[in-house]
Amino acid sequence: MIHVIGLGIEQPPSLSQAAQQVLAGAGKVIGSERQLDSLCIAPPQRRVLPKLDRLLALLQSEPEGVILASGDPLHYGIGAFLSRHFERDQLVFYPALSSIQALCHQLHLSQQEVKVVSLHGRPLANLRRHLHAGQRLLILSDAQSQPQHLAQQCQATGFGDSTVWVSEMIGYPEQRLRSFSVAQLLAQEIEFAPLHVSLIVVAGRGDFLPTFPGIEDRHFVTDGSAGQGLLSKREVRLAVLSLLQPARGERAWDIGAGCGGVAVEWAFWNPAGELFAIEHHAERLACLRENRVKFGVVANLKVVVGLAPAVLADLPDPDKVFVGGSGGALAEILNTAWARLARGGFLVASAVTEESKQVLLQFGRKHPEAELESMQIAVSRRSELAGQTLYRPQLPVTLFKWLKLS
Repeated sequence: MIHVIGLGIEQPPSLSQAAQQVLAGAGKVIGSERQLDSLCIAPPQRRVLPKLDRLLALLQSEPEGVILASGDPLHYGIGAFLSRHFERDQLVFYPALSSIQALCHQLHLSQQEVKVVSLHGRPLANLRRHLHAGQRLLILSDAQSQPQHLAQQCQATGFGDSTVWVSEMIGYPEQRLRSFSVAQLLAQEIEFAPLHVSLIVVAGRGDFLPTFPGIEDRHFVTDGSAGQGLLSKREVRLAVLSLLQPARGERAWDIGAGCGGVAVEWAFWNPAGELFAIEHHAERLACLRENRVKFGVVANLKVVVGLAPAVLADLPDPDKVFVGGSGGALAEILNTAWARLARGGFLVASAVTEESKQVLLQFGRKHPEAELESMQIAVSRRSELAGQTLYRPQLPVTLFKWLKLS
């Protein structure tokens, strides 16, 4: 049996009677140096926590003992990792008061009003997708996501009016709570204790990060006028996403991602999905990568360099596929994507030219068993001519969606 004991913020840690009994009889106790020292664990019980792959190998060979965790092991702790690899009857958890809870109580905030964002071991740019005016973000950080780094992200995205609260050494005698403006954090050299938790009260108008589906086209990085033609316009993009119906836990492909209009918005609104954006053109790839960072979708949007269908061989099978560009190999791409698509999955494709539409129609005739939905979108946007208002038509885009029933 593996016992996972959460150590609360009290120093020395306050343990339940059940946790004390388990700890006293444990053959090995695994934890960080600080955690082991706080409980005065000495050899032969003492085992310093190894990297997760080595920990897993150790526990699989010897599935018994105690693992020390911080606060609640199942709330942004090691508990989720262990639960993925061991059966429920192999694990017992002993939760304690966490720094997350403690900071909320320090600031008189209900926990349901706060969104927890872990940047520990994750790219700093991930923060961007959570920055919305009025949001309260409790940040679990590492050396690359200190309060100054958080302030830089707020400033860069138009939320320079935000306030950052920092609670250091919670539970220790030297505990302190301070608040800073973004300007203070950017202008001053301020040191923080290694053990701290931050909370951002997001304020400001924001420059480009969306609060609702439909990112404005002008906010995407493109390679000039040529790139604008390789960015799915907002109206089309919303229709594509509506057909795809992104869902939690899905793997998806965006083939011919261009500058990343569909891929970025797809990844932004479905953080629990995994999306592979396939593109080969050097300038578009540069824009795609820049947009990926700009909108903070670096965790779940993977850029794949190469030409489809050949490059698809190394990707995991998809639940959803969007084909926005084909490089002249549309028929082959459709056949490959359909063969790899999971049962119940969606294949969505767009066409502007009549030749592309004919290829899509032929593909549909080959698969009469698939459920088909199709539409043509013709959008006109406001412009001016000689001081008068007019609406200039955009190129119509035809969309096809097939549901794979078997």
